[in-house]
Amino acid sequence: MRKSVALIVAAGLLATLAGCSSSGSSASGCTPQLSAGDASNTIAAAGAFGTAPTVTVNTPLHTADSQSTTLITGTGPRVETGDYLLGEYTFVDGATGAVVQKSAYNGSDSAGFVVGKLDTLPGLDSAVVCATQGSRLAVAMAPIQSTTSATPSTDSIVAVFDITTVFPSRADGAVQPAQAGFPSVALGPDGRPGITIPSGSLPTSQQVAVLKKGSGQTVAEGDHVVFKYTAVVWADKSVAKTTWDDGVPAAATASSSAPLATNIVPALVGQTVGSQYIAVVPPSAGYGDTASTTPVIPANSTLVYVVDVLGILPAAAAQ
Repeated sequence: MRKSVALIVAAGLLATLAGCSSSGSSASGCTPQLSAGDASNTIAAAGAFGTAPTVTVNTPLHTADSQSTTLITGTGPRVETGDYLLGEYTFVDGATGAVVQKSAYNGSDSAGFVVGKLDTLPGLDSAVVCATQGSRLAVAMAPIQSTTSATPSTDSIVAVFDITTVFPSRADGAVQPAQAGFPSVALGPDGRPGITIPSGSLPTSQQVAVLKKGSGQTVAEGDHVVFKYTAVVWADKSVAKTTWDDGVPAAATASSSAPLATNIVPALVGQTVGSQYIAVVPPSAGYGDTASTTPVIPANSTLVYVVDVLGILPAAAAQ
Protein backbone atom coordinates (compact mmCIF):
# COMPACT_ATOMS: atom_id res chain seq x y z
CA MET A 1 0.00 0.00 0.00
CA ARG A 2 2.62 2.62 0.99
CA LYS A 3 6.38 2.61 0.56
CA SER A 4 8.10 1.79 3.80
CA VAL A 5 10.69 4.06 5.35
CA ALA A 6 13.02 1.06 5.33
CA LEU A 7 12.77 0.75 1.57
CA ILE A 8 13.17 4.47 0.98
CA VAL A 9 16.28 4.68 3.11
CA ALA A 10 17.78 1.60 1.52
CA ALA A 11 17.32 3.25 -1.87
CA GLY A 12 20.01 5.73 -0.93
CA LEU A 13 18.69 9.14 0.22
CA LEU A 14 17.65 8.11 3.12
CA ALA A 15 4.14 22.78 14.34
CA THR A 16 6.07 25.46 15.61
CA LEU A 17 8.42 24.06 18.16
CA ALA A 18 6.25 23.29 21.16
CA GLY A 19 9.09 23.25 23.64
CA CYS A 20 11.15 20.26 24.61
CA SER A 21 8.69 17.95 26.30
CA SER A 22 10.12 14.59 27.16
CA SER A 23 8.80 11.41 25.59
CA GLY A 24 10.33 9.36 28.35
CA SER A 25 7.34 9.30 30.67
CA SER A 26 5.52 6.00 30.65
CA ALA A 27 1.99 6.01 29.26
CA SER A 28 -0.47 3.74 30.98
CA GLY A 29 0.44 0.16 30.09
CA CYS A 30 3.23 1.17 27.74
CA THR A 31 6.93 1.69 28.38
CA PRO A 32 8.77 3.95 25.89
CA GLN A 33 11.93 2.51 24.38
CA LEU A 34 13.68 5.89 24.09
CA SER A 35 13.86 8.95 26.34
CA ALA A 36 14.54 12.61 25.69
CA GLY A 37 18.14 13.73 26.13
CA ASP A 38 20.60 16.55 25.56
CA ALA A 39 20.82 15.79 21.84
CA SER A 40 17.10 15.39 21.00
CA ASN A 41 16.14 18.36 23.19
CA THR A 42 18.19 20.71 20.98
CA ILE A 43 16.27 19.81 17.80
CA ALA A 44 13.76 22.44 16.65
CA ALA A 45 11.14 21.91 13.94
CA ALA A 46 9.12 24.95 12.82
CA GLY A 47 5.91 24.33 10.91
CA ALA A 48 2.48 22.80 11.39
CA PHE A 49 1.98 19.09 11.97
CA GLY A 50 1.78 17.21 8.68
CA THR A 51 3.67 19.87 6.73
CA ALA A 52 7.38 19.91 5.89
CA PRO A 53 9.15 21.47 8.89
CA THR A 54 12.17 23.72 8.96
CA VAL A 55 14.55 21.68 11.10
CA THR A 56 17.24 23.39 13.15
CA VAL A 57 20.09 21.35 14.61
CA ASN A 58 23.03 22.51 16.70
CA THR A 59 25.78 21.03 14.57
CA PRO A 60 27.72 18.93 14.85
CA LEU A 61 25.16 16.78 16.64
CA HIS A 62 26.46 13.43 17.75
CA THR A 63 24.96 11.01 20.22
CA ALA A 64 26.12 7.57 21.26
CA ASP A 65 22.60 6.63 22.37
CA SER A 66 19.43 7.30 20.40
CA GLN A 67 17.05 9.81 22.01
CA SER A 68 13.55 11.08 21.29
CA THR A 69 11.72 14.26 22.31
CA THR A 70 8.03 14.87 21.64
CA LEU A 71 7.55 18.27 20.03
CA ILE A 72 3.79 17.95 19.49
CA THR A 73 1.68 15.52 21.51
CA GLY A 74 -1.17 13.92 19.60
CA THR A 75 -4.45 12.75 21.06
CA GLY A 76 -4.97 9.69 18.85
CA PRO A 77 -4.29 6.00 19.41
CA ARG A 78 -1.05 4.96 21.08
CA VAL A 79 1.60 3.21 19.00
CA GLU A 80 2.47 -0.33 20.04
CA THR A 81 4.86 -2.91 18.62
CA GLY A 82 3.24 -4.67 15.67
CA ASP A 83 1.09 -1.70 14.67
CA TYR A 84 1.27 -0.37 11.12
CA LEU A 85 2.22 3.29 11.06
CA LEU A 86 1.87 6.01 8.42
CA GLY A 87 3.83 9.22 8.79
CA GLU A 88 5.76 12.09 7.24
CA TYR A 89 9.47 12.51 7.88
CA THR A 90 12.47 14.76 7.41
CA PHE A 91 15.96 13.31 7.86
CA VAL A 92 18.87 15.63 8.61
CA ASP A 93 22.59 14.86 8.78
CA GLY A 94 23.58 15.61 12.36
CA ALA A 95 27.11 16.60 11.34
CA THR A 96 26.16 19.21 8.74
CA GLY A 97 22.52 20.08 9.41
CA ALA A 98 21.68 19.32 5.77
CA VAL A 99 18.39 17.63 4.85
CA VAL A 100 19.24 14.27 3.30
CA GLN A 101 15.70 13.04 2.64
CA LYS A 102 12.09 13.92 3.33
CA SER A 103 8.69 12.55 2.46
CA ALA A 104 6.26 14.23 0.09
CA TYR A 105 4.07 15.80 2.80
CA ASN A 106 1.13 15.67 0.38
CA GLY A 107 -1.27 13.54 2.43
CA SER A 108 -1.19 10.62 -0.01
CA ASP A 109 2.40 9.36 -0.18
CA SER A 110 3.11 8.84 3.50
CA ALA A 111 5.83 6.44 4.58
CA GLY A 112 4.63 3.28 6.28
CA PHE A 113 6.20 0.56 8.37
CA VAL A 114 5.41 -2.17 10.86
CA VAL A 115 6.57 -1.05 14.31
CA GLY A 116 9.27 -3.41 15.51
CA LYS A 117 10.42 -4.36 12.00
CA LEU A 118 12.08 -1.18 10.71
CA ASP A 119 15.52 -2.77 10.62
CA THR A 120 17.07 0.00 8.51
CA LEU A 121 16.34 2.65 11.15
CA PRO A 122 16.01 0.96 14.55
CA GLY A 123 16.41 4.33 16.28
CA LEU A 124 13.23 5.65 14.65
CA ASP A 125 11.53 2.30 15.14
CA SER A 126 12.15 2.54 18.89
CA ALA A 127 11.16 6.21 19.08
CA VAL A 128 7.56 5.74 17.96
CA VAL A 129 6.67 3.09 20.58
CA CYS A 130 4.16 4.56 23.08
CA ALA A 131 3.82 7.81 21.11
CA THR A 132 0.33 8.79 19.95
CA GLN A 133 -1.22 9.48 16.58
CA GLY A 134 -0.92 13.20 15.85
CA SER A 135 2.47 13.49 17.53
CA ARG A 136 5.64 15.01 16.10
CA LEU A 137 8.86 13.44 17.33
CA ALA A 138 12.42 14.79 17.20
CA VAL A 139 14.75 11.80 17.15
CA ALA A 140 18.54 11.93 17.47
CA MET A 141 19.80 8.55 16.29
CA ALA A 142 23.14 7.01 17.13
CA PRO A 143 25.23 6.29 14.00
CA ILE A 144 24.83 2.53 14.34
CA GLN A 145 21.03 3.06 14.30
CA SER A 146 20.87 5.58 11.48
CA THR A 147 23.32 4.72 8.70
CA THR A 148 22.19 5.47 5.14
CA SER A 149 24.15 5.54 1.93
CA ALA A 150 23.68 9.32 1.90
CA THR A 151 25.60 9.90 5.12
CA PRO A 152 28.89 8.67 6.58
CA SER A 153 28.58 5.77 8.98
CA THR A 154 30.01 7.94 11.77
CA ASP A 155 27.28 10.60 11.56
CA SER A 156 24.16 10.72 13.68
CA ILE A 157 20.90 11.25 11.81
CA VAL A 158 18.15 13.54 13.06
CA ALA A 159 14.60 12.53 12.20
CA VAL A 160 11.55 14.74 12.61
CA PHE A 161 8.65 12.34 12.28
CA ASP A 162 4.92 13.15 12.22
CA ILE A 163 2.73 10.16 13.15
CA THR A 164 -0.31 10.68 10.93
CA THR A 165 -2.14 7.34 11.18
CA VAL A 166 -1.88 4.27 13.41
CA PHE A 167 -3.45 0.97 12.46
CA PRO A 168 -3.55 -1.71 15.20
CA SER A 169 -1.94 -5.07 14.59
CA ARG A 170 -5.20 -6.99 15.06
CA ALA A 171 -8.95 -6.58 15.44
CA ASP A 172 -9.93 -5.59 18.97
CA GLY A 173 -13.71 -5.98 18.88
CA ALA A 174 -15.88 -7.93 21.30
CA VAL A 175 -15.84 -11.71 20.78
CA GLN A 176 -19.13 -12.99 19.32
CA PRO A 177 -20.80 -16.39 19.83
CA ALA A 178 -19.65 -19.04 17.35
CA GLN A 179 -22.08 -19.95 14.56
CA ALA A 180 -22.68 -23.57 13.62
CA GLY A 181 -21.42 -24.85 10.30
CA PHE A 182 -18.50 -22.46 9.94
CA PRO A 183 -14.83 -23.43 10.12
CA SER A 184 -13.40 -22.90 13.59
CA VAL A 185 -10.83 -20.17 14.19
CA ALA A 186 -8.15 -20.14 16.90
CA LEU A 187 -5.95 -17.08 17.34
CA GLY A 188 -2.24 -17.14 18.04
CA PRO A 189 -0.59 -14.80 20.57
CA ASP A 190 -0.13 -12.13 17.89
CA GLY A 191 -3.67 -12.48 16.58
CA ARG A 192 -2.82 -14.69 13.60
CA PRO A 193 -5.84 -16.90 12.83
CA GLY A 194 -5.60 -20.66 12.55
CA ILE A 195 -8.48 -22.06 10.52
CA THR A 196 -9.85 -25.61 10.91
CA ILE A 197 -12.03 -26.82 8.04
CA PRO A 198 -15.00 -28.98 9.15
CA SER A 199 -16.02 -32.23 7.54
CA GLY A 200 -19.17 -32.42 5.51
CA SER A 201 -20.45 -31.12 2.20
CA LEU A 202 -19.14 -27.94 0.61
CA PRO A 203 -21.23 -24.79 1.03
CA THR A 204 -22.97 -23.68 -2.16
CA SER A 205 -23.56 -20.04 -1.25
CA GLN A 206 -21.43 -17.34 0.34
CA GLN A 207 -21.71 -17.23 4.13
CA VAL A 208 -20.38 -14.58 6.52
CA ALA A 209 -20.16 -14.57 10.31
CA VAL A 210 -18.71 -11.96 12.67
CA LEU A 211 -16.13 -13.35 15.09
CA LYS A 212 -15.34 -10.03 16.82
CA LYS A 213 -17.61 -7.00 16.66
CA GLY A 214 -15.73 -3.72 16.46
CA SER A 215 -17.11 -0.39 17.64
CA GLY A 216 -15.51 1.73 14.93
CA GLN A 217 -16.76 3.26 11.70
CA THR A 218 -18.93 1.15 9.40
CA VAL A 219 -17.30 0.38 6.06
CA ALA A 220 -19.26 1.94 3.22
CA GLU A 221 -19.15 1.35 -0.52
CA GLY A 222 -16.04 3.01 -1.91
CA ASP A 223 -14.14 3.31 1.40
CA HIS A 224 -10.43 2.50 1.21
CA VAL A 225 -10.06 -0.10 3.94
CA VAL A 226 -6.94 -1.37 5.70
CA PHE A 227 -7.13 -4.98 6.88
CA LYS A 228 -5.28 -8.22 7.54
CA TYR A 229 -6.50 -11.52 6.22
CA THR A 230 -5.82 -15.20 5.72
CA ALA A 231 -7.38 -17.14 2.85
CA VAL A 232 -7.53 -20.95 2.97
CA VAL A 233 -8.57 -23.39 0.23
CA TRP A 234 -11.33 -25.59 1.65
CA ALA A 235 -10.41 -28.77 -0.27
CA ASP A 236 -6.76 -29.17 0.72
CA LYS A 237 -6.67 -26.73 3.67
CA SER A 238 -3.72 -24.89 2.11
CA VAL A 239 -3.11 -21.22 2.87
CA ALA A 240 -3.61 -19.38 -0.40
CA LYS A 241 -2.61 -15.97 0.97
CA THR A 242 -1.95 -14.30 4.31
CA THR A 243 -0.79 -10.87 5.39
CA TRP A 244 0.33 -12.14 8.79
CA ASP A 245 3.78 -13.33 7.68
CA ASP A 246 5.29 -9.83 7.42
CA GLY A 247 2.65 -7.97 9.42
CA VAL A 248 1.97 -5.46 6.64
CA PRO A 249 -1.79 -5.07 6.16
CA ALA A 250 -3.52 -4.97 2.81
CA ALA A 251 -5.66 -2.11 1.52
CA ALA A 252 -8.51 -2.15 -0.96
CA THR A 253 -11.53 -0.15 -2.00
CA ALA A 254 -14.62 -1.75 -0.48
CA SER A 255 -17.08 -2.89 -3.11
CA SER A 256 -20.06 -5.20 -2.94
CA SER A 257 -20.06 -5.75 -6.70
CA ALA A 258 -16.40 -5.99 -7.78
CA PRO A 259 -15.03 -9.47 -8.61
CA LEU A 260 -13.30 -11.16 -5.71
CA ALA A 261 -9.96 -11.14 -7.55
CA THR A 262 -10.20 -7.34 -7.74
CA ASN A 263 -11.68 -6.83 -4.30
CA ILE A 264 -8.99 -8.99 -2.54
CA VAL A 265 -11.43 -10.08 0.20
CA PRO A 266 -15.22 -10.46 0.26
CA ALA A 267 -17.81 -8.81 2.49
CA LEU A 268 -15.94 -5.68 3.63
CA VAL A 269 -18.95 -3.41 3.06
CA GLY A 270 -21.05 -3.18 6.22
CA GLN A 271 -18.34 -4.39 8.60
CA THR A 272 -17.16 -2.10 11.40
CA VAL A 273 -13.58 -1.10 12.14
CA GLY A 274 -12.21 -3.37 14.85
CA SER A 275 -14.22 -6.36 13.65
CA GLN A 276 -12.98 -9.77 12.63
CA TYR A 277 -15.17 -11.86 10.39
CA ILE A 278 -15.09 -15.16 8.53
CA ALA A 279 -16.39 -15.59 4.98
CA VAL A 280 -16.95 -18.88 3.17
CA VAL A 281 -16.85 -18.27 -0.57
CA PRO A 282 -17.89 -20.96 -3.09
CA PRO A 283 -16.52 -20.82 -6.66
CA SER A 284 -19.68 -19.10 -7.93
CA ALA A 285 -18.94 -16.10 -5.67
CA GLY A 286 -15.16 -16.31 -5.95
CA TYR A 287 -12.72 -17.25 -8.68
CA GLY A 288 -15.04 -19.70 -10.48
CA ASP A 289 -13.39 -22.13 -12.87
CA THR A 290 -10.34 -19.90 -13.29
CA ALA A 291 -7.22 -20.85 -11.38
CA SER A 292 -5.09 -18.15 -9.73
CA THR A 293 -1.34 -18.16 -9.23
CA THR A 294 -1.19 -15.09 -6.95
CA PRO A 295 -2.71 -16.07 -4.57
CA VAL A 296 -2.40 -19.80 -5.28
CA ILE A 297 -5.99 -20.98 -5.81
CA PRO A 298 -6.96 -23.99 -7.93
CA ALA A 299 -9.93 -23.70 -10.25
CA ASN A 300 -13.37 -24.33 -8.73
CA SER A 301 -12.13 -23.73 -5.18
CA THR A 302 -14.23 -22.96 -2.16
CA LEU A 303 -12.33 -20.46 -0.04
CA VAL A 304 -12.39 -19.43 3.61
CA TYR A 305 -11.34 -15.90 4.59
CA VAL A 306 -10.69 -14.59 8.09
CA VAL A 307 -10.42 -10.80 7.95
CA ASP A 308 -9.41 -8.23 10.60
CA VAL A 309 -10.78 -4.77 9.73
CA LEU A 310 -8.14 -2.35 11.03
CA GLY A 311 -9.18 1.04 9.71
CA ILE A 312 -10.33 3.31 6.90
CA LEU A 313 -7.89 5.62 5.15
CA PRO A 314 -8.77 9.31 4.83
CA ALA A 315 -9.78 10.27 1.29
CA ALA A 316 -6.48 12.07 0.57
CA ALA A 317 -4.36 9.12 1.70
CA ALA A 318 -6.41 6.71 -0.39
CA GLN A 319 -5.43 8.40 -3.66
